[in-house]
Amino acid sequence: MADPSSYRPKPGQIPDSPGVYRFRDEHRRVIYVGKAKNLRQRLANYFQDLAGLHPRTRTMVTTAASVEWTVVSTEVEALQLEYSWIKEYDPRFNVKYRDDKSYPYLAVTMNEEFPRVQVMRGHKKKGVRYFGPYAHAWAIRDTVDLLLRVFPVRTCSAGVFRNAARTGRPCLLGYIDKCSAPCVGRIDPEDHRELADEFCDFMAGRTGTYIRRLERMMTEAAEEMEYERAARLRDDIGALKKAMEKNAVVLADATDADLVAVAEDELEAAVQIFHVRGGRVRGQRGWVTDKVEEITTGALVEHALQQLYGEETGDAVPREVLVTALPDLVEPVQEWLTGRRGSGVSLRVPQRGDKKALMETVQRNAQQALALHKTRRASDLTTRSRALEEIAEALGLDSAPLRIECYDVSHLQGDDVVASMVVFEDGLARKSEYRRFQIKGFRGQDDVRSMHEVITRRFRRYLAEKERTGEWADGEDGPLADGLTEEDGRPRKFAYPPQLVVVDGGAPQVAAARRALDELGIDDIAVCGLAKRLEEVWVPGDDDPVVLPRTSEGLYLLQRVRDEAHRFAITYQRTKRAKRLRSSPLDDVPGLGEARKQALLRHFGSVKRLRAATIEQICEVPGIGRKTAETIAVALAQAAPAAPAVNTATGEIMEDVEDGEPGTTTGSAGEPVPAGAPDERRGQET
Repeated sequence: MADPSSYRPKPGQIPDSPGVYRFRDEHRRVIYVGKAKNLRQRLANYFQDLAGLHPRTRTMVTTAASVEWTVVSTEVEALQLEYSWIKEYDPRFNVKYRDDKSYPYLAVTMNEEFPRVQVMRGHKKKGVRYFGPYAHAWAIRDTVDLLLRVFPVRTCSAGVFRNAARTGRPCLLGYIDKCSAPCVGRIDPEDHRELADEFCDFMAGRTGTYIRRLERMMTEAAEEMEYERAARLRDDIGALKKAMEKNAVVLADATDADLVAVAEDELEAAVQIFHVRGGRVRGQRGWVTDKVEEITTGALVEHALQQLYGEETGDAVPREVLVTALPDLVEPVQEWLTGRRGSGVSLRVPQRGDKKALMETVQRNAQQALALHKTRRASDLTTRSRALEEIAEALGLDSAPLRIECYDVSHLQGDDVVASMVVFEDGLARKSEYRRFQIKGFRGQDDVRSMHEVITRRFRRYLAEKERTGEWADGEDGPLADGLTEEDGRPRKFAYPPQLVVVDGGAPQVAAARRALDELGIDDIAVCGLAKRLEEVWVPGDDDPVVLPRTSEGLYLLQRVRDEAHRFAITYQRTKRAKRLRSSPLDDVPGLGEARKQALLRHFGSVKRLRAATIEQICEVPGIGRKTAETIAVALAQAAPAAPAVNTATGEIMEDVEDGEPGTTTGSAGEPVPAGAPDERRGQET
């Protein structure tokens, strides 16, 4: 725990202009990012008497070891820079809204020749129009199923589309008139795109035009006594109205607005957002956050707006943003939103009428979300705290291990030996700090040597980071590490030590890990191992394991950490094995891409026949010039041909084993595997 006075800047050093500041811990990791209209006044608040600080602020300033700042020209620039740094550094003491799920959107891929309607999650793609988000994917599918009757836009995947175009037969939706079947030429690209535009217009809220047009067409058909056509149009109108009923009108027609409400208590806050487009609620989403800093409701709203619109541009930012409380500095936030949209954005608190009534509904949703989250979280927080305390007590640690790293080694009968490192902080997985290793020191199967190598490499990197950051110097300010300047302060790999190292294995693996740390001179990191057979916890130097009760939360946490390390290692090992089995001598030819490799194999049938071909014959392949052909011939001549495989059942020598020729078998996942190569059904992964 640091004394804030030890790193407090001198009064004359801090400017009194707008800017963004960062607090760093002893490992140079950014732990808090903030902005200020006046840096001098704002930073002075952190260095007053500790007894007068909010408990969370007091924890932050005593965890920090230094403070830096960057001066900007305007408060809008400060807002933008603060958002960028919070996203980049992921500071532990900043408000970060955790989305408990990935919300689905209704997406129309207008960037394709034949736009497709589908459900999409994750990052938004350029050229795709999005509607939502929705609470459930089935709600999108129900809406789309109703609208396809009127707007029969393509919904199939690229593979289904290509297969239908190849066979000349549309899918089922094409036969029941819920797809215009562009795959078989029933509609040309221009008309299909116009159909997709109409679908988007309807989803954007311009519904009255299409309803009135269909009603007029129905009336004309009835007058002309085309009753069957009139009946179809009547059913189309009914489908559109049913789809519209799913999103009730809540505001005046053509109103585009987002309503953001915050519910909070002393420890946590919940945010609910309603997306209103064309006067109808088109989507809803919510976030929850820990209040790890002393913060006002307006600041919570500001952070929510940063997260909501930080990556959005254009129409994704509505003309109106309604909130329960205005940010502390309204003008910079409103100017920032206007810049994201490209036109004026109104940011205000609704005072009367339908908008105030809807905001009360959003507020109630936020309060219910916070109550539900606290009910679920209470037991989770208690459980994780108890698990860490039980581990500390069982292993004789001075304090609970807030950062745990676990290592596992994986291979298939000694081939493709890899290792994994997973990180748990405060009992939760921190996947951004997972690491993978290839065993380079030797070949073959030796888990103990592999564990020693991995631990040595990981903590040698840690010591190198300490040396570069000047942490070796006693009482001196060492130079900053490369890439850890004010302009770039990203957390460096392997820069932060754990309080506990867990290895997947028993006494031999634990002894290897402890020996590796001792050889590096590290004696302040605890080590233990978890053996699979009886779930025993082994510690260095003890002949007998530590046996935790089967109902122990500490044992359950260690099992979760171990299983996650095992999963991560197995995934990497399988990826390496699959890549090795799919490798070809053509992979080493410089400048030869996947398309031309496939063209060569289609033309010659196998690498063996390609190796026997002349340069002139290779030049006959489309896209292969003489210089490339010469490079291919030289590379294949230098590469040793694969040895013939033997059928272990019959003793027969298999010919032409390269690239799917006779002599290949099929692995457990259905991919071609050279005969004689290890299949995962004929070996055990470790």
